[in-house]
Amino acid sequence: MKQLPAIVSFTRSIVITDGIMSSIMAGGSSKPVEVIRHGIRGTQNIVGDEDKVGGEAINVQDTDTAKLDANAVGLRVEFEMRMLALKDSLNACNDSDASKSKEFREGIVDFIDRANQSSGLIEVANRYARNIANGRWLWRNRTMAEKINVTARIGKDSIEFSALDIPLNSFGNYSNDEKTLGSHIARGMRGNPVSIEIMADVDFGIEGAIEVFPSQNYLSGKKDDPRLKGFARSLYKYGAPEKFIPTDNNRVGFAAIRDQKIGNALRTIDTWYPDTIKNNGLPIAVEPNGANIMANNFFRKNSESAFKLYLDLAKIDPNTEQGMFCIASLIRGGVYSGGDEGKTESKKKAGEVGISDN
Repeated sequence: MKQLPAIVSFTRSIVITDGIMSSIMAGGSSKPVEVIRHGIRGTQNIVGDEDKVGGEAINVQDTDTAKLDANAVGLRVEFEMRMLALKDSLNACNDSDASKSKEFREGIVDFIDRANQSSGLIEVANRYARNIANGRWLWRNRTMAEKINVTARIGKDSIEFSALDIPLNSFGNYSNDEKTLGSHIARGMRGNPVSIEIMADVDFGIEGAIEVFPSQNYLSGKKDDPRLKGFARSLYKYGAPEKFIPTDNNRVGFAAIRDQKIGNALRTIDTWYPDTIKNNGLPIAVEPNGANIMANNFFRKNSESAFKLYLDLAKIDPNTEQGMFCIASLIRGGVYSGGDEGKTESKKKAGEVGISDN
């Protein structure tokens, strides 16, 4: 194919819940981590024009904080996930040229049939399993930890991992437990119902009201919205405290790690992109163009982008690096629509930027 159909979209083949954060109490009980809204007073830290700060040297802000209970001995984070069949991932495919849609659909079906029997699918599943086991999805909370125990439950069976002993930035040499978890993930991708409950118990080496880090909300228009002026950050939260005291209205909800943030961590498995060595061999999250904020770069340009690879799915071996990236891209889902060739040419002639397939 020379161009993707005008309308192409894939449904995510993984369902993830929010990661609920709890304080682990002595004796093993737990209680939700509350998000507290409060004011802070600090000093301005700016580059240049220090003498012009004057009365603005004091930096007063409102902010959200999530802390463990004063009597907590650790942090617990729990989420659930379920893999969906790759064969059901194609959500929409249409084009004014019906033959183009037909060809693309046939290519997807053929590739998924071959992928389901491939070792490439097993490798992708094992990489997901490693990122569950090593606790990458805990983000900043992981870097603070002295010890982390991760438990994955599938039905009546459970698998336990010592997260900090498992590689964070490399794949291969999987343990038997990682392979077992990977096999369950692979079964789900092939269309067998598989649900996994995941729990991490984090020991920070100290006890008490330690600040922990749920997802942070993005706030736009802070300068223009008087309600947000002076607000440092808001944290992602769910629900409300069971006992709400009007005079204690700084309690604004319970802390959690957002499902999208967990998903981003789990799909940080792409070491197949160009310039891997220049990026110190670090894995990046599976993205169509290899977008990576940390490196401020698009690592998959032109022929290595998902947009281009999907044009040749009928020729791609799922056991190759390109094939495994395509499998992982199907799990991620997304919109991969190409442009209508006739309309694109008309827009170009009119001096407009047409819809591109890359």
